[in-house]
Amino acid sequence: MVSTFPGTSRGNNPNSLPTPDVAVVGAGPIGLAIAWRCAARGLRVVVHDPNPGSGAAYAAAGMLAPVAEAYFGEHELTGLLTESAARWPAFAAELVAASGADVGYRSEGTLMVGLTTDDLAVARRLWAYQQGLGLPITPLRPSELRDRESALSPRLRGGAYAGTDHQVDPRRLMSALRTATERAGGVLVPTPVQRLTQVTAGTTVVAAGCGTAALTGLPVRPVKGQVLRLRAPEGPGFRHVIRGFADGEQVYLVPRQEGEVVVGATSEERTDTMVTSGAVLRLLRAATDLVPEVAEYELVEALAGLRPGSPDNAPILGPLPGRPAVLAATGHHRHGIVLTPVTADLIADLIVTGTPDPLLAPFTPERLGPAAGVPAPARGSAAARTTPQEESWN
Repeated sequence: MVSTFPGTSRGNNPNSLPTPDVAVVGAGPIGLAIAWRCAARGLRVVVHDPNPGSGAAYAAAGMLAPVAEAYFGEHELTGLLTESAARWPAFAAELVAASGADVGYRSEGTLMVGLTTDDLAVARRLWAYQQGLGLPITPLRPSELRDRESALSPRLRGGAYAGTDHQVDPRRLMSALRTATERAGGVLVPTPVQRLTQVTAGTTVVAAGCGTAALTGLPVRPVKGQVLRLRAPEGPGFRHVIRGFADGEQVYLVPRQEGEVVVGATSEERTDTMVTSGAVLRLLRAATDLVPEVAEYELVEALAGLRPGSPDNAPILGPLPGRPAVLAATGHHRHGIVLTPVTADLIADLIVTGTPDPLLAPFTPERLGPAAGVPAPARGSAAARTTPQEESWN
C-alpha cells in the first residue's frame, strides 16, 4: 500500500501533491532509512522508485562486519563502519517497534577461518592489521573453532572470532523500512526519475546506487556480485557467520533462523547480472571446503546484483559541489547494509540542522574532484542503463 499526504488521493499525479520538504530518489535500504528518519521528524517526504527493494539489497547477505571488513588503507572507512555497527542494535529495535516486523537481527558473531597453511598466513596478516586498529579479534586454534561450530571442517588450520560482527536479513529489513516510512507519513511514488529536474523538493537526496552516476555525474560504478541461497532441510548446523579463505578463494556463509544459508560473493568489475556456472562452482567448492554439510543443502537461488562502487570504495555523502540542495547518499559498495543507520542519521541531521556532522568530512563529493556532481549527457552507456533503484549490498 502506498501512503499519501493528508488531503490527497492515491490516484493523484505526484506533481499535484504538496511540495515535499525532502525527495529521496531510490528506495533501497539507504534511501528508505533516510526517508524514515526525515518523516519521523515531521518532514514531508516523497520517495521515488518504480520497484522498491528490487536492487542490490535483494541479493545482499546482510553481514554487519566492521571487523572482518576492515581492509588495508581504509582507516577512515573502518571508523565509519565501526560507528554504524555500534548503532545497529538500537536501530534494529527502533525499526521493529516502528514497523511491527522482525528484521532478522542476530548477534552470535563471526568466525573467520583459514583452510590451508597459505590461507591462514594471508588471514593472519589481515587480522594483525585489524588488531592494530584496536578492533576486537580473538585468535582461535582449530580445536577451539570446532568447539564453537562442530560443522566446520577438521582440515581448518586456524581462525579467529569477531564478536561484534553481527547480521541482519536485508529482505526483511527492506520490508520493515518501507512500512516504517509509510507509517511515519512518507509517500512512495512508483515512477522512475530520469533527470533530477523531474524532482521538486526543498532538498533532494540521491540514493540511487549505480543509477546515481547518470543522475548526478558522480563517479559511481557497478561492481557485480554473485551470491547463492541454500536451504538446510533441518536447519543449518552452525549459528555463527563463517567467513574464510579456502585455497585462495574468499567466501562467507550466513545462516538464517528459518533454515536459509547465504553463500557469497564474487566481486567483478562488470555491468551484467548474469549468473555464471563458474562462479557457482567456485562459491560452492569453497563453502563445502569450510562447512562440508553444505553439500547436502538444497540450492534455492543463484543471483547477481550490482554494488555501487566509488573510486576509493568509500561512500559518497553530502551536498554536490555548487548544489547545496542536492545531497548524495551513494557509493557504499559492499557496505550498504552495515552503513544504513549512520548514513540515515548523518543525512537526516544535515537536512534538519543544515550543519554537517564531522563524521561526514572524509566522505563528501568534494574529495572526488571539481568535476564530481556534473551530470554527463546520456549516451546509452552501462551507467546510464543502470536503474536508479540499485542499492549497495553485502
